[in-house]
Amino acid sequence: MKPVAFNNTVLRDGHQSLAATRMTTAQMLPAAPILDEMGFAGLETWGGATIDSCLRFLGENPFDRLRALKKAAPKTPQLMLLRGQNIVQYTSFPDDVVEAFVKADAAAGQDIFRIFDALNDTRNLATAIKTVRACGKHARGEICYTTSPVHTIDAFVAMGIELEKMGCHSIGIKDMSGVIAPRIAYDLVKELKKRVGLPITLHTHDTAGLGASAYLAAIDAGVDAVETSIVPFANGTSQPDTVRMIALLEGHPRCPQFDPAKLQQLREYFTGVYAELGKFTSPANERVDSDTLCYQVPGGMLSNFRNQLKEQNMSDKFEQVMAEIPYVRSCLGWIPLVTPTSQIVGTQAMLNVKFGRWKNFSAPAMDIALGKYGRTPGPIDKDVLALAIQKSGQKPVEGRPADALAPRMDKLRAELAAANLPTDDEACVLHAMFPVEFAKLHKKPAAPAPAPATVSSAAPQPAAAAATGATRRFALTVNGKRTEVTVSEIS
Repeated sequence: MKPVAFNNTVLRDGHQSLAATRMTTAQMLPAAPILDEMGFAGLETWGGATIDSCLRFLGENPFDRLRALKKAAPKTPQLMLLRGQNIVQYTSFPDDVVEAFVKADAAAGQDIFRIFDALNDTRNLATAIKTVRACGKHARGEICYTTSPVHTIDAFVAMGIELEKMGCHSIGIKDMSGVIAPRIAYDLVKELKKRVGLPITLHTHDTAGLGASAYLAAIDAGVDAVETSIVPFANGTSQPDTVRMIALLEGHPRCPQFDPAKLQQLREYFTGVYAELGKFTSPANERVDSDTLCYQVPGGMLSNFRNQLKEQNMSDKFEQVMAEIPYVRSCLGWIPLVTPTSQIVGTQAMLNVKFGRWKNFSAPAMDIALGKYGRTPGPIDKDVLALAIQKSGQKPVEGRPADALAPRMDKLRAELAAANLPTDDEACVLHAMFPVEFAKLHKKPAAPAPAPATVSSAAPQPAAAAATGATRRFALTVNGKRTEVTVSEIS
């Protein structure tokens, strides 16, 4: 039997799920060459919230990150997470912007595109799939797994069949909340393998403690690949740890082989990085939480959502807000909870708790009810729909939402030229999604591109990640008092 392939997520979903997506490129580069030598089938390094975080918090150009990682890890295919018509934002974009983004990403070195839609509306995936194929890259169509009265194995398999017809090279089961039960994982993989005929990858989180056992069941069912991370950016709201999965597969005919010394080297290195990111981590995200089976909030959102509630002085309302999420979800057609719907539903649940149900109806939640994000899996609650129509003065959208969006690339280019900013496609798509952050990035002096540190047999140290002339932030604890300092290396 062929060993199951492992993709590694430590450079994207690992830190998105456990450290609010704050790992810098400089912190990644020392580990990238080691990861590249391990024999992983793919490294997830880009997409999801990383583009937002690069621009908003880290002062980095995300395309420069991709190029640097491709140079540091040239042998292993790199994956990104693409939100279909939403690209990597929370709203839909016209087809020409989606096409430009995919082409720019492919030119920068992206190999595999994990393409999903928050509602599982395949109409929102068509443009991205077609463009990825035109670029000669790998299109992995994602099925967002969730549980509800309208989500069944037959429905998921029907979507898999549709993705195959749309030209996907492989299918991913994207269990963003970590709620897929082992037996369901087994049955779903079996049915997809039998009726779709494409390679299947299972992606899950260990938030509810089911992740590793779901992987084992899927491997028995013939899944082609699973996705793991590296401790301490593993387990909990992240993916199961690579070492842990290998141990669970010991004696299994499909157990892959990895160098244990290099895995330990990576673990030691990332332990240092995790300590550097301590202000963004939380023990609450590291533990198993079976309540997730009820509220189904994705791991990548939990670490950020606790911070948001804290900012709203609602930390004591966390359980109340979580309990409200399934209610809001049911009213909005049992939508899967994945970016951007998880944030939209979470925000509406917070507003319901703070002001009373639907007293403060957020614009994005209203847009879901009106069909602006696409076709929901189940019907919208009739009272909520009536309220959305009344408050917005608009009728529900019919057809593919993006068909109503005018092309924007020419306008974006003109806006950038008027602001004396770069006008290439990379600049245009970043400006389309994050105009303020992109402009701010170009107002500061350009920092030298980070270069990988020399890797020896000893675990690389986080401090070695800085390039000559670059600045790094460190936390020092002296006599029990924590102080943050910025250190510049002098060339």
